[in-house]
Amino acid sequence: MARVLIPLATGCEELEAVTVIDILRRGGVEVTSAGLGARGEPVRASRGTVLVPDTTLDEALKQDYDMLVLPGGLPGADHLNDDARIRELLHRMAYQEKYIAAICAAPKVLADAGLLKGRRATSYPGSLTTHQLDGVIYQDSAVVRDGSFITSRGPGTAMDFALVLLEILAGKAKRDEVEASLIRPIH
Repeated sequence: MARVLIPLATGCEELEAVTVIDILRRGGVEVTSAGLGARGEPVRASRGTVLVPDTTLDEALKQDYDMLVLPGGLPGADHLNDDARIRELLHRMAYQEKYIAAICAAPKVLADAGLLKGRRATSYPGSLTTHQLDGVIYQDSAVVRDGSFITSRGPGTAMDFALVLLEILAGKAKRDEVEASLIRPIH
């Protein structure tokens, strides 16, 4: 079974975090949500929703994961960007060619870590500075995959993002099964 780590920082975008957690768990993926603070410390998301992480980031880092997913939202993405543990984990997972995903403002964390240069990526419009975009092949698509890196635009693309992640981890048949049960409108 695939294992995914989703760090939750104060000010994260709850719609993105919860959607990814929910869709991946529906698909049988083992998801660990980890708060940056102390054990049991709830995380107040960007719209005031209180999320209770499964564990702390320090505890979560004792395990290995197939994928790291960074929810966006502000100041959540800034808190992730300022956390040395996240930066170290990103570099380790990139070196191991494991999956790294970021949505909304969180691609800035990947850009500041130097991981988006020469890659196709997307983000929430305006969330990346000119400096952060240097060397990035920026696209306006809902979800952009470049090798083991997956990025997405924002809350409105969270469902598509989560389903792409599920397909990567569990296959198209599992994605189709989960998506069918959601009764998504056909466009």
